[in-house]
Amino acid sequence: MSEAYKAHDDSKAYFMTFTIVHWIELFGKQDYAQIIIDSLKYCQQNKGLEIYAFCIMPSHVHLIGRSNVGKISEIIRDLKKFTSVKIIKTLKEDSEYLKYLPVFYNESLKIKRNSKYKVWQDGYHPIEMFSHRIFQQKLKYIHNNPIEAGIVNSPIDFEYSSARNYAEMKGVLDVILEY
Repeated sequence: MSEAYKAHDDSKAYFMTFTIVHWIELFGKQDYAQIIIDSLKYCQQNKGLEIYAFCIMPSHVHLIGRSNVGKISEIIRDLKKFTSVKIIKTLKEDSEYLKYLPVFYNESLKIKRNSKYKVWQDGYHPIEMFSHRIFQQKLKYIHNNPIEAGIVNSPIDFEYSSARNYAEMKGVLDVILEY
C-alpha cells in the first residue's frame, strides 16, 4: 500500500472511504445500512472511534474520524472484517440480494488470505485533516455526496449522513460537531 494512503498520526482525524467490491449497492437497502450503523456505534462505544462526519452511500462509506485509544487503521480493519461476516450472513437469508454472493466469492479467489468471501475493496484511503479548511472541504463533500449521486435534493434529507446532526436534527449516529 502506498505511503500516501496510511494513517501516520493516530492523534489526528482522517477522511476515509471504504467501498464494496465492484461498487455493489448494498447499503441502499436498510438491513445492510443498519449493519454499518451498528458497527460504527460499537466502535464508538468500545474501540475509541470518534466520528466527526459520515455518509453511508449505497456502495461505500465516507467517514471523518479518529481513534482516541489506539490505531485508526486497526479500528477500520476490524470494522470491515466484522461487517463482511455480517453482510454475508444477511445475504444468505436475502433472496433479492443473494445474487451478490458469487461476486464476493469470486473476489476472494483473487486474494492470498484464507477467506471464502471478499466484500470490501482493499484499503480505506485515509487523508489527514491537517487544517480546518481541509476538514470543512471534506465535510461538505461528505454531506453533498447524496445530492451529487441524485439520491436526495438536500443533505438533511439523507437519513444515513451526519448532515442531519449538523442541522441539529436527530441522526442515526452520534457525531462530534466541533473539530
